Amino acid sequence: MEPTADALIVRLRQQDASAVGEYVAAHRLPLMAYITRHLGPGLRARVEPDDILQDATLDALNHIADLADERREPFGWLCQLAEHRLVDAHRKLFGAKKRTANREVRMDAPGNGADRSPLVDLLVASMTTPSAAFSRDQNEMQLHDALATLPDESREALRLRYVENLSTRDIAQRLGKSEVALRVLLSRSLAKLQTVYGGSAPR
Repeated sequence: MEPTADALIVRLRQQDASAVGEYVAAHRLPLMAYITRHLGPGLRARVEPDDILQDATLDALNHIADLADERREPFGWLCQLAEHRLVDAHRKLFGAKKRTANREVRMDAPGNGADRSPLVDLLVASMTTPSAAFSRDQNEMQLHDALATLPDESREALRLRYVENLSTRDIAQRLGKSEVALRVLLSRSLAKLQTVYGGSAPR
């Protein structure tokens, strides 16, 4: 007999490792859809969604104790693990090229300048370290939790701006927005994170 969804979640919260594979199998289609949607054109040609899902599943097995916290919803948690793996893959494939550009930060330029604020540095670390959800100080944990409350579009805009270092013009085109609307989205998203972190505002 197939396990009920509630029974599977109970087993996850009890740190039953076999429940991870069952949960992933039961939610494979939406998880693959999430990964495919967030691959981006650069990774799509080089990374298989199945590989990302396998890596995220391994992370889930290694850190299943996190699900003892009932505030963590298993599907959203797995999506966050997959997102970390996607960003890590992007960093591995394209990071060296990005680091050669060391330009001053402007709102209409890539977001990788040396004068970034502490909040942006912490934001980038939270979005690019695969194990970021599991090893951080109180400020980092608060920032990670705040990121999880943002809509997908807001997180994607922040990732494109500060991790992929795209200009606001490029991000606006990718998200189908005007530059003005994109700037508003970034500003509001950062303002929400700013209230949690309490550090210097990004430039």
